[in-house]
Amino acid sequence: MLSVMRVLIVEDEPRVADALRTGLNAEGWSVDVTGDGLEALWYAENHEYAAILLDIMLPGLNGYKVCARLRAEGNATPIIMLTAKDGEYDEAEALDAGADDYVTKPFSYVVLLARLRNVVRRAPARTPVIHVGDLAVDPATRTCMRAGDEIPLTSKEFTLLEMLASQSGQVVSKRRLLEGGWDFAEQPEPNLIEVHISALRRKIDVPYGRRSIRTVRGHGYQLVNDA
Repeated sequence: MLSVMRVLIVEDEPRVADALRTGLNAEGWSVDVTGDGLEALWYAENHEYAAILLDIMLPGLNGYKVCARLRAEGNATPIIMLTAKDGEYDEAEALDAGADDYVTKPFSYVVLLARLRNVVRRAPARTPVIHVGDLAVDPATRTCMRAGDEIPLTSKEFTLLEMLASQSGQVVSKRRLLEGGWDFAEQPEPNLIEVHISALRRKIDVPYGRRSIRTVRGHGYQLVNDA
């Protein structure tokens, strides 16, 4: 859980947004506010929040789409949808989009606060970012950064890098990498590891003049601090 409890309020009615900000500030929360769906995406993708209070009817991108986009990107931040709609189909659509809870307007602030605390309490602990020198591997968002640059990786490449990073300095066998990176039903060939490791080196090492992925012949691979 975040040491500073920060919440993102996405609400295009200034009166409601201001009331929520004031109330949450009084409870000790740090608050960011936006009334636009596209801007909400930017906030959620570039900042870490304990929870998001998300209105459905928004300019730019509606709340359903914002929620669905974040979930598709692997963002697991708890989301409570706020809406003037109270039909069961609207609630179902919000939950199907990935929301953790749904509150209709006008709502009781006391109840909303209790629900906010509840979704934050139930949220799984965030997996910390793994740092190996200036290489940062974030299991929660499945992103990789080096020297301030985000490095695009395929799903398999990231999985292998995460396995190496989580045991940095230790040798990880090809067999272990195969078991962790592929389903048993896929029956992968052992040389697939070499192919993906080569691709990783071209992305995270070569452009930066590094040799952080080492081959330990006859044993496997290790990720080291080569900064």
